Amino acid sequence: MKCLACKNGDMEEAKTTYFAQLNNCYVIIENVPCMKCEQCGEEFFTMSVLEKIDDILERLEKIASKIFIMDYATAA
Repeated sequence: MKCLACKNGDMEEAKTTYFAQLNNCYVIIENVPCMKCEQCGEEFFTMSVLEKIDDILERLEKIASKIFIMDYATAA
């Protein structure tokens, strides 16, 4: 599959770190599966991964204080 951003690079399965800022904290989710362009580095997430990230953020917003770091595999 070609990259949707640069239109030249091939997309490869990879893992990345996802950063989010919620109302009361910052969240870092490590080892999130994605498709990454081998040329420009642009990252894309599948709909199922985005839904899981939304679920994780919804749960964390209720309990997190300032900074929360977690692994995708243990939270998804």
